[in-house]
Amino acid sequence: MLQATGEIRIPETQPTDAWPVRTKVVSYVGSACVVEGAGDFDLDDLNLVRHRFPGRRVTLDGDVITVWPTSPPNGAGTPAP
Repeated sequence: MLQATGEIRIPETQPTDAWPVRTKVVSYVGSACVVEGAGDFDLDDLNLVRHRFPGRRVTLDGDVITVWPTSPPNGAGTPAP
């Protein structure tokens, strides 16, 4: 089930973008994306978001779908032992 982004509060989306029908808010924190819904998302919703972000870790927790940030290249930002 898709919903036009004209009903979603986010400036980064394009008019042709589609999100799960229950989507209320899409926000970005760095390269992470958080999709908040009006009710629990289902696996079809999760797969729709995964399709939008190929190669990224995408998780579902009830009414929130999180697209996790990518890892820094070559372990940058990892503290030395």
